[in-house]
Amino acid sequence: MRQIVLDTETTGLNARNGDRVIEIGCIEIDNRRLTGRSFHRYVNPQRPSDPEALKVHGLTEEFLADKPLFADVADELMDFVGGAEIVIHNAAFDVGFLDAELARLKRGNFGAAVAGVIDTLHISRELNPGKRHNLDTLCERYGISNAHRVLHGALLDAQLLAEVYLAMTRGQDGLLVETAETAEAAAARVDVSGLVFKVLRASDEERAAHQAVLKGIAKDCRGEALWTQVLPE
Repeated sequence: MRQIVLDTETTGLNARNGDRVIEIGCIEIDNRRLTGRSFHRYVNPQRPSDPEALKVHGLTEEFLADKPLFADVADELMDFVGGAEIVIHNAAFDVGFLDAELARLKRGNFGAAVAGVIDTLHISRELNPGKRHNLDTLCERYGISNAHRVLHGALLDAQLLAEVYLAMTRGQDGLLVETAETAEAAAARVDVSGLVFKVLRASDEERAAHQAVLKGIAKDCRGEALWTQVLPE
């Protein structure tokens, strides 16, 4: 599954009132691995940023004056994200701005060009209800260094979010799955033909503890794990 982690910076908070996209950053993930491919563009919004937004991203009108317009980068962007599943933190915000930019060009909406949109804000709220869910907090929660993040930047934030997303959706990826080849190799190294093994049955307490662990893993996976459907309580 090809996924693109996407972030934008904007002149303000309201696309309907004319605020514009000024930076786009994308990081590619393929089969849950960072590929090293990215897309990053600054965009001339043809308007100043709101003072509060400027404090967040630091991208001045002077810096953006010689950058391309959104119309000049739209094809590159849509080619990069096309057909992929998009991962965004607070997706309604970024998608709303991208839809507004595409509408100015009389192009279809952003969602029609991609396989779907995953909102990491919703995932975080499900996993940690009642806690904070901004990117800095998530980096701290999942042990991801953001010491180099002084101002918001679309590409840097997309890189951090990619690591956060992989960490928060890890599920069962950390479990060792033994293949037939590794089992056969292990058996060849150890001769157990002369040994008699004693079978120790699990106690009721141990079985209950085991079930509790399985249910905890299923909860972390945000769904019913297969073994909860086939193993007895």
